[in-house]
Amino acid sequence: MSFFKKIVNKHTINLASSAAMPLIGMLVLSLLAHQLPDTDFGNYIFFLQTFLLADMFRTGFLQTSLVKFYSGAHIDRARNVAGSAWWVGFILTFGVALISWIIYFFIKSGNSDLEDTLKWFGIIYICTLPSAIAGWILQAEERFDKMFIIQIINQGGFLTLVLIGMYYKDINFDTVIYSYLGTNIITSVICLAMGWSHAHTIRHKSVAAMRELANFGKYSVGTSLGSTLLRSSDTFIIKMMFPTALVGVYYIPQRLMEIFEIPMRSFVSTALPELSAAAQRDDKPAVAEIMKRYGGLLTVLLLPVAVGACILGGLVIHLLFGDKFVDTDAFNIFRIFMCYVIIMPIDRFFGITLDILNKPHLNMMKVFLMLGINVIGDFAGIAIFHNLYGVAIASLFTYYSGVLFGYFTLKKHLDFTLNDLFSLGWSQLKAMVANLMQKRKVQKA
Repeated sequence: MSFFKKIVNKHTINLASSAAMPLIGMLVLSLLAHQLPDTDFGNYIFFLQTFLLADMFRTGFLQTSLVKFYSGAHIDRARNVAGSAWWVGFILTFGVALISWIIYFFIKSGNSDLEDTLKWFGIIYICTLPSAIAGWILQAEERFDKMFIIQIINQGGFLTLVLIGMYYKDINFDTVIYSYLGTNIITSVICLAMGWSHAHTIRHKSVAAMRELANFGKYSVGTSLGSTLLRSSDTFIIKMMFPTALVGVYYIPQRLMEIFEIPMRSFVSTALPELSAAAQRDDKPAVAEIMKRYGGLLTVLLLPVAVGACILGGLVIHLLFGDKFVDTDAFNIFRIFMCYVIIMPIDRFFGITLDILNKPHLNMMKVFLMLGINVIGDFAGIAIFHNLYGVAIASLFTYYSGVLFGYFTLKKHLDFTLNDLFSLGWSQLKAMVANLMQKRKVQKA
């Protein structure tokens, strides 16, 4: 077996899948930052944050619950769960789309860009349902290779349409929205045609399974909405308190945090089925070990990346987003973000472990505690500093409060310490390096 085949496994494929969307998305954002006027760019960021908030509502309601009840289930039970998820997805999706259309037809703001957002929002939201369900089912089945294909089609298609618009010198807020819509239609059609969304299971739905998904989802959706609001609250507050152009200035270092979200999503996606299986066996020591293994290793891996990003972030911003952001506060804000990025994996794994232990209400409490601290901190920071630094500094208090809440809450159910995460993470890293070096020696021999 070649060295290449040895390193290609569910972990590396999932990492590639998790990387595809943010990396290509970062390239698209870079192109739009160069090509769009500041106001159009700010409006696009506002649309994107608004859409992601609605998408997170649906994802939060269904993703964790579908993976939890689908993973390892008998084929009949799996069909029942998948079909019921489709029906719950229909209800949520068309409900949110209807609200957006009511606002569009009956509330006139005089802002043509906002009205365009509302006009296309519902259609885009409906078109993304099949690809969303396909991604959750594939995660539960640990088919990360197919998830990778979906990400490439979706983000690669969007990039292609944006490049076509640039080639014909017809790139503006409207054409970007149309490109976003077209890409998601193509992605969902492919997911349906390939059978990845399991649309045929719709006839196997049951009210009992829908209620089961909803009972779990009512807490996880609160957590997901709170998490999305936590990320987007800064954008909404900045848009309210500062000129629209500063939305883009702050969003750029926020988007650069995708560097750290790439491995985080991969680790969480891989760990979730393992945590779920251990929890179903009521094996709490195994749950604690999996949490420490994944969370600790990711923390150790991100530390040197954070240091390098703190040094080279300014160069990256210049290369990706152009000269107009060089003399802004974007780089220093990014440096402030590096002060808490090291504890983000711990915070994330504390949260999903609470979910898996059937304590989603506690995870929701943690997220809304962080949201409250962030909003209060944003306004306090703006009042003190009168600039974007106050908003960035508030994030430090936000994430450290989340880690403390998660730690003391989980300690009541699992036996572990914070030192366990760091020591096990370091041991895992040394073992990985030694194993990799041994494989290369064997291959050369």
